Amino acid sequence: MPSIYQLKPAFQNLLRPIVRWLAKVGVTANQVTILATCLSIAGGGSIVWHHSLLILVPPLLLLRMMLNAIDGMLAREHQMKTPLGAILNELGDAISDAAIYLPFGLLPGVSGSLVTIFVLLAIISELAGVLGLTVGSQRQYDGPMGKSDRAVMFSIIALLFTVGISPTSWLNLVWIGAVGLSIWTCINRVVSTLVEIEQNDKSSSS
Repeated sequence: MPSIYQLKPAFQNLLRPIVRWLAKVGVTANQVTILATCLSIAGGGSIVWHHSLLILVPPLLLLRMMLNAIDGMLAREHQMKTPLGAILNELGDAISDAAIYLPFGLLPGVSGSLVTIFVLLAIISELAGVLGLTVGSQRQYDGPMGKSDRAVMFSIIALLFTVGISPTSWLNLVWIGAVGLSIWTCINRVVSTLVEIEQNDKSSSS
């Protein structure tokens, strides 16, 4: 399914000079992963502290996406892959999503229940993606509501709030649509895993 994630190769090419420099000065992939998680927690806390700081959400999410790409590139391209790194990466994503997105449910006029359901489904969709690794497939990144898509959606909502657009019924429709897309994403990732396993079995038996 189409997803903003498909733009990742071009995004990585832009970041590659930075990645090379970080590797040269001794920065590790795990350090970048931990930094991204800490920044996400701080950003979510700032929203809880004062709603006017929603303006920080778009640059924060862009920075998080950059750091997420950088830690992966450091691990793959500079021989920094470790079991701890894989664990930190997945846990960091789940913590970061919860830290940045759950505070939106505390904003006046926003349905906290719908935001909570969406965040839970976001975490489940990432679990659905990573479970492929446990059954002999690859980590799945199918959309239509992947990590990058969530970041863009929340960035737009934060900007709308910042310019004074009130969260009336239109926002509940957005949450409901996002929940539906998240369920669709979970299904797509499970199906992709099963299809890949079936194709691998056919290849090995032929």
